[in-house]
Amino acid sequence: MNYIHYYDSPLGKITLASEGTHLIGLWFENQNHYGSTLSFPIEEKNLPIFHEVSLWLKDYFKGVLPSSIPPIKLYTTPFRKNVYDTLLTIPYGTTTTYGEIASRISKKKMSAQAVGNAIGHNPISIIIPCHRVIGKDGSLVGYAAGLERKKRLLQLENILL
Repeated sequence: MNYIHYYDSPLGKITLASEGTHLIGLWFENQNHYGSTLSFPIEEKNLPIFHEVSLWLKDYFKGVLPSSIPPIKLYTTPFRKNVYDTLLTIPYGTTTTYGEIASRISKKKMSAQAVGNAIGHNPISIIIPCHRVIGKDGSLVGYAAGLERKKRLLQLENILL
């Protein structure tokens, strides 16, 4: 059984998803790939994990670096998991590029587009900080929840582009 809970953020409604103990999804309403890791049936419920994630989000949206990442579980391919694990290493308040991530996860030449595709399917937005990935020329590119949200998330972290 999957459970969902809603969080009202300054950037719009967010859906949180859990299998009971771990966060398995965090999506802005109407973003691309919304609910992609959910299986049915789904029940709306307020679980301890949702309380923990809500506190994390409250700090984050106040511009405070949350102290730790809530427990997450990823239902994805090994390649995407590798990409998401790499995203988790990007420090708060910094950015990197798709090409830099490709270089970090593969000794062989890897396509920045393959990394971008994986990032575009990130099931746990914000906490797995895909918004910190920018184009090689420093431009804002690609964000499943929209470039305006990406810009505002970066501004929360005092990143000005």
